[in-house]
Amino acid sequence: MRVLRTPEECFAEVDGFGYPPHYADVPDQDGGTLRMAYVTDGPADGPVVLLLHGEPSWSYLYRTVMPVLAAAGLRVVAPDLVGFGRSDKPTEQSAHSYARHVEWVRSLIVDTLDLQRITLVGQDWGGLIGLRLLAEQPQRFAGAVAANTGMPTGDHDMPEVWWQFRRAVEGAETLDVGRFVASGCHRPLAPEARAAYDAPFPAEEYKAGPRVMPTLVPTSPDDPATEANRTAWKTLATSETPFLTAFSDNDPITGAMGPVLRRTLPGAAGLTHPTIDNAGHFLQEDAGSELGRVIAEFTRTTVQPQ
Repeated sequence: MRVLRTPEECFAEVDGFGYPPHYADVPDQDGGTLRMAYVTDGPADGPVVLLLHGEPSWSYLYRTVMPVLAAAGLRVVAPDLVGFGRSDKPTEQSAHSYARHVEWVRSLIVDTLDLQRITLVGQDWGGLIGLRLLAEQPQRFAGAVAANTGMPTGDHDMPEVWWQFRRAVEGAETLDVGRFVASGCHRPLAPEARAAYDAPFPAEEYKAGPRVMPTLVPTSPDDPATEANRTAWKTLATSETPFLTAFSDNDPITGAMGPVLRRTLPGAAGLTHPTIDNAGHFLQEDAGSELGRVIAEFTRTTVQPQ
């Protein structure tokens, strides 16, 4: 597979995200390897919080969440998905699949970092991937926070606003990543933040990941990922792992998934599930500190005690 690597100088003007990147090689599932990037914060021996971003962002999305978690004594690990951020970028859309993205993240957190007693935090595709891992690697996880996400099987149609987003991504001659992130925020996104979301993609050939991800969401019952997702739902429906939903009040894309998760997962029972007010799909941008406090309190009350 042909792979591009964003030059480090493209990130030189990114403000407010001074975390030095770490790198790890994972099998590309095509006979080679891919370099994945991740950043960390907090004490090395603290309880682990895994922050997974989605489409079309990168770990920069969590820049106001991470300090809150670190201050609470938590070890934060925030990877860049393959095709995003500082991670390698396969140039062909066919190199990407739902299954491959699950395996790439699994390889990083299990084979390389060997993370244990993880609190998963997944938003957008971070949840689609993270919920699969929660079901397939249950012994690794102490809890999970779903923030504007779900795990579609294709048995139910996606909302029209999501189809509009998919058509816009597929049809864009030039994919304006920063504009798409801004459109998913409820509050204005600063120009420097928009530029930070554009930084990983210095040319169109770097954008196969952001372009293909909407097409990988299962939208029909015979989608290649449907059976694995159905199996994951069955597993999660019997899991007692503490599970919190922290959805925003202004996300028409995933809003309907919050109640589904709460009534399906036993680990959600008995918890107070907050709504993050005045926030859109990218609630980390609109209310990152508040989300951080929600995650920190969740780990304090349900995860840390042994």
